[in-house]
Amino acid sequence: QEHFGGLKGLTIAWIGDGNNVLQSFMTSAAKLGMHLRIATPRGFEPDLRITKITEQNSKEYGTKLLLTTDPLEAADRANVLVTDTWISMGQEEEKKERLKAFQGYQITMQTAKSAASNWTFLHCLPRKPEEVDDEVFYSPRSLVFQEAENRKWTI
Repeated sequence: QEHFGGLKGLTIAWIGDGNNVLQSFMTSAAKLGMHLRIATPRGFEPDLRITKITEQNSKEYGTKLLLTTDPLEAADRANVLVTDTWISMGQEEEKKERLKAFQGYQITMQTAKSAASNWTFLHCLPRKPEEVDDEVFYSPRSLVFQEAENRKWTI
């Protein structure tokens, strides 16, 4: 909102794990007028109950929802590319399996080629290079440090 001046009509592309951060986006995006495009590997989708709520919210608020396994499809025309850690606390034993499952999900400039011309990038940190490459993470399009500062005030 700070960057774009409003949220209504924005398209958010989540590329990564179907975790709690994604599920927060899912329960709020439609209510704020945002379209949501989600790409997760098979077996790492968000909770089905949250998905059903999100589908209902999208219908009610007139927004679009896409669930796919293709990161480039999710990024298509997106204003905001978002990811989070692929290995959360308590999942360390699954690291090898998860890294294999998430191959092709790293956000790169190639991912962003199909995004909207005004695309930005978010990550709630800490970030690992396999999730987003340095070129995107440290680019002028990355809002991760503003995001971190804003989170500081909510904590």
